[in-house]
Amino acid sequence: MNKIIFCICLLSLSADILYAQSSHSYEVGKNIDLFNRVYRTLDEYYVDTLRADKLVPDAIQYMLEGLDPYTEYISADDTRNLQAMTTGKYAGIGAVIRYYKDKDRCVIYEPYENMPAALAGVRSGDVILSIAGKDTGKKGKMSTEEYTSNISNQLRGDPNTSFVLEVERPGSADTLRFEIHRANISMPAVPYTSMLTDSIAFIKLTTFTRGCADNVLKALKDFKQQGAKSLILDLRDNTGGLAIEAVDLVNLFVPKGELILSMKGKYKSSNVKYFSRNKPEDLHIPIVVLVNGQSASSSEITCGALQDFDRAVIMGERTYGKGLVQQPHELPYGAVLKLTTSHYYIPSGRCIQALDYSRRSSSGEAYRTPDSLTHVFKTAAGREVRDGGGITPDVIVAADSLPNLIYYLRASDRLQDYCTQYRNRHESIPEAETFSISEQDFEDFRQFIAKSDFTYDRQSYKALQEVRKLAQREGYGDSATAEFDALEKKLSHDLSYDFDFWKKDIIQELNAEICLRYYYRKGYYASVLHHDKVLDSAVRLLRNPEQYKKILKK
Repeated sequence: MNKIIFCICLLSLSADILYAQSSHSYEVGKNIDLFNRVYRTLDEYYVDTLRADKLVPDAIQYMLEGLDPYTEYISADDTRNLQAMTTGKYAGIGAVIRYYKDKDRCVIYEPYENMPAALAGVRSGDVILSIAGKDTGKKGKMSTEEYTSNISNQLRGDPNTSFVLEVERPGSADTLRFEIHRANISMPAVPYTSMLTDSIAFIKLTTFTRGCADNVLKALKDFKQQGAKSLILDLRDNTGGLAIEAVDLVNLFVPKGELILSMKGKYKSSNVKYFSRNKPEDLHIPIVVLVNGQSASSSEITCGALQDFDRAVIMGERTYGKGLVQQPHELPYGAVLKLTTSHYYIPSGRCIQALDYSRRSSSGEAYRTPDSLTHVFKTAAGREVRDGGGITPDVIVAADSLPNLIYYLRASDRLQDYCTQYRNRHESIPEAETFSISEQDFEDFRQFIAKSDFTYDRQSYKALQEVRKLAQREGYGDSATAEFDALEKKLSHDLSYDFDFWKKDIIQELNAEICLRYYYRKGYYASVLHHDKVLDSAVRLLRNPEQYKKILKK
């Protein structure tokens, strides 16, 4: 009788599963058919001619917005950008461009060192007028994204092809023309390395493109020949890339055969485990990994795995919390769907995904798991670590917060204008590590900004207006008017005062941007890291072996 009841229950369960699958398939088919019928009816009867090339992609994008921000539809025209993101390679001139409102055109923002644009003599701030004899035109009513993408596509092309780039250079009366030979461009994943002391090496890794683990290995070997006894790996602002590169990077410091990464998804093909597959480079060198809130994805795999193995001290601020994996799926007509297929888990078994995109607030915000609901896991040495919400550093060191003034200067183009003019007036500057603008340069910049159209909001003033409104609603507005007016007067816009108060930060920002124009990305990092308190904390820790071992319980 029990066997009969069990068989009946099993048949009932199977029927329910089949019904659910059938019901789901029916709903999918019905709604796809409905969408197809609606579009065809519109196309046939709507008063104006429909643009399928715009409406259908827009409908796809709207559908994907309800999922997560990493699932993307990539048209055939944009697949080259996807390839450049994953490989770090493309064919072109080797420069970043950006829209420049004053001229309603694009400018060269940053030429890469030893790449075609830089070798031809193109500089930051050069306004693009024509490409291969064709006027690029002004943006006009086009969206900034569409206009910039159009210019970028014109600059790219097959390797070994050449064209004439015509630009307007600020401070020069003549139009400049440069013959540029396109080449295969490889964006460096390791843009800056340095021996900070006689024994401490520093490696900056900005992205996880193909081959980046080998780049780190090469730099590490070179440093060890120079006497490096410890390493600082900087993953701040590194938003990730290829997961396999993170596995290979961790493999440099852990034994062969260790489980580093597990992926779990809906289908069997999405369930994959990655083990360290190579002989390690160094199992004992002390390591400090620097992270912040923009360290995500493969950066979190790297620092999380090294933390779980107690192989490095993680320092800085909590990471972003991206525990999702994306895979590209080819679509008809050359398009690609990059979609989330699984969660990943690091060696301790934890998933560090912070946001649950299947659960959203009434305003559409994804649900964030609170710290109180996260789970405790153990590292190899028994240290407690948690899932959810990114990787919490072993040593928390908050970076200095930038004043609001700096953010507005960066966004206004005026900072770029001044630095461009500085570069065009000065043929050379001292090395980036020692360069700093003079007092007269600072005063020149102050006057330059004061005479420009630069404006910025002060957060304290905004907050005061909110408090004033709140007081009015609660019946205190009239009685507190004098006090509010007096405080508002104190918080009024005073550019000269702000320049004096934030002088140190402004000078550091100018130094870095000017160094970028002379020494490229290497110069930028050399200048920025010269005043980096998180980096200084890492150096102090590596100079104290007992404290380092205590943190890792060794």
